[in-house]
Amino acid sequence: MISVKNLSKFYDHFKAVDNLSFDIAPGNIVGFLGPNGAGKSTTMKMLTGFLPPSEGEIFIKERSIDSDAKAIQRDIGYLPEGAPAYGDMTVWQFLHFIADVRRLKGAHRKERLYDVIHRVELGDVLNRPIDNLSKGFKRRVGLAQAILHDPDILILDEPTDGLDPNQKHHVRQLIEDLSREKIVIISTHILEEVAAVCNRVMIIADGQLRFDDTPEVLRHRSRYCNAVSLRLSYAADISGLAELDGVDEMEIDRKTGLVTLFPEPGQHIFHAINEYVTQRRLPVDTLTLETGRLDEVFRDITTAEVANG
Repeated sequence: MISVKNLSKFYDHFKAVDNLSFDIAPGNIVGFLGPNGAGKSTTMKMLTGFLPPSEGEIFIKERSIDSDAKAIQRDIGYLPEGAPAYGDMTVWQFLHFIADVRRLKGAHRKERLYDVIHRVELGDVLNRPIDNLSKGFKRRVGLAQAILHDPDILILDEPTDGLDPNQKHHVRQLIEDLSREKIVIISTHILEEVAAVCNRVMIIADGQLRFDDTPEVLRHRSRYCNAVSLRLSYAADISGLAELDGVDEMEIDRKTGLVTLFPEPGQHIFHAINEYVTQRRLPVDTLTLETGRLDEVFRDITTAEVANG
């Protein structure tokens, strides 16, 4: 369990983190979101004991970060921004160095090394210097060092940065597997990652907590949630769509030709639209039920609310 109470961080007169309070229990995969400069990395560094808070308290597994930082850090795996490593070491040398730092010994050390190498798929680059690796492989080495000691808490800053789509899928699956008995906190700018991996979303802006709930609740804040979008292969009269029961508004993007129909509150309009299109044989190429646009909600939360705050 992580418990944060009234956490703040000041740099002279600048308040990077402003009175954050939250609790996180095992089994949570928390997507920690916010624009650049919102205070995400600062908060993560305070949770890991790398930065002292200016105000507030952090308790991890009922121990205070103020008095038990070293003990707490043994229970944390941390992938910082940029995944710093010793570039002149090979991957194999670096992982052994981390095993020494984490005081892994004997059979358990060997078991953890080979488990991590297999899970993060580093077998093909073990003897290559880290400086010679691609950005994606460097990120995977950073993830490997974070999970090497099998920590109860994982704090990952942009874990899929630089990975190709296949590698992203693999890492997301790994995070899901690891989270069953752990707490995982992921800082990311990739909204699709939150929807794909996380069961909880926390959004901060201007150092303050602006949203804390599930990805589903976040999606439902979008005006596009349960809207229906369609694209025509050629021009046709679609004015009747706006008159269907349950349709509140029709919007046409003149640049892309995308037509979007918004439902009245609590209404589901996809089947009615599909039936109308079919009966009138309208030249519809695509017909899509929208699940909500997270980028739109993110902008609303991190700009409108800050401006009004």
